[in-house]
This record gives sequence, structure tokens and C-alpha cells, in this order.
Amino acid sequence: MNIKIAIVDDNTFLINAVKEKLSFFEDLNFKFSAMNGSDLLSKLESNHNLDLILMDIEMPVLNGIETTEIVKQKYPHIKIIMLTVFDNDENIFNAIKAGADGYLLKEINAKDLHSGILETLNGGAAMNPSIALKTLKLLRNPMSIENEKDKEDIKLTARETEVLEHLSKGLNYVQIAENLILSTGTVRKHIENIYKKLQVHNKLEAVQKAKKNNLI
Repeated sequence: MNIKIAIVDDNTFLINAVKEKLSFFEDLNFKFSAMNGSDLLSKLESNHNLDLILMDIEMPVLNGIETTEIVKQKYPHIKIIMLTVFDNDENIFNAIKAGADGYLLKEINAKDLHSGILETLNGGAAMNPSIALKTLKLLRNPMSIENEKDKEDIKLTARETEVLEHLSKGLNYVQIAENLILSTGTVRKHIENIYKKLQVHNKLEAVQKAKKNNLI
């Protein structure tokens, strides 16, 4: 059995640590690594002959949850295990909604990582115990986000929605300005207004909140 694996993480030290864990097992074959979601997507275009991706969550440009969603749409045959430092509820919930096949913490030892990979490829879901427990709790008590009545009444203009959609694709101000034929100053102003209306402080929060409220 030859399991082809890619690692996505913005920290080279962590990529090497995971690579080292994989290297103990002859059936695991490390193919390539990527520094963020965007980087991964461009690498997959030329090589998506993979069985599994080990995906970090917190990354610049395009985070692991957004990336998982895109990869699952484009390459449904590739399994994805989130490999993260955090086991916070919202990340778990969003990762599972995005289509992640498993969720493990980075400090996992090599043997458990190996069995988690095998389990996931055999149709199971690799989860470390603390995460499995939280997932059960989430299922028993679905977050209030899911209640329609809790959705806030946020009104964005058509232009703001466009800017936000571009933001959610990981584009920067300059690229958005070019795409929408606006000046970067105007784009910045739109983004300031979006942050104000959504009551958020950064791009990630803006995108997450907009998705939660079905604005994009």
C-alpha cells in the first residue's frame, strides 16, 4: 500500500515535524507540502494524484477550513485530516461542515497519526479523544448560530457584497481593486464599512460572519 500525502502548514518547522512522523512508515509516501491554501490549490492543479492531505487551520491567504471546502468540491477523492494546535469548538464545527474527514492535534505521536490516516482512508474519521468529545457535545447541542432567528439583520450594499466575496477568495486589496475596476482607496473604504457593519476586526472574522449570516 502506498498512501500519497501532502502537508499544508504555514510553519516549515511543523511541516518537517510531521514529515518526520510519516517517515517511520513505509506505506506513507510524502509527496509535497504547501504554505497555505492558495499555494496548495495551485500545486494540486498540476498534481492531484493524492490520497490524503494533512491540513493546518490557521493560515494566511486562505485558511484550512476555506481550503478544505474548495478541495472537497474539486477533488472529492482526496481525504482531508485537519492537523491543528487548537481544539476549539467553532473550528471543529466549521471544519466538519467544510467536509474534513478527521481532526487531530499537532502534538499527536507518529503511531497514532499513522493509525488515524489508515482509519480515515478506510472510511472512518480520525479524531483525537478531546475533539471527539466536543463534537458529540456540539451534536447534542447545536450552536445557536444555526437558529434563523439569531441571524443578525446586516444590510450590505451590492458593491460591499462583491468586495466581501473577493475577500473570501483570499484576494488582497490591490487584486480586488483591479477586478472591480476601483481604486485601492475605494476598496479600503468599502472594507472599513463592511467591518463596521459586521462588527468585526479582520478579514477572517468578516468572511466567517458573512457566511454565517448567508451574506455570501
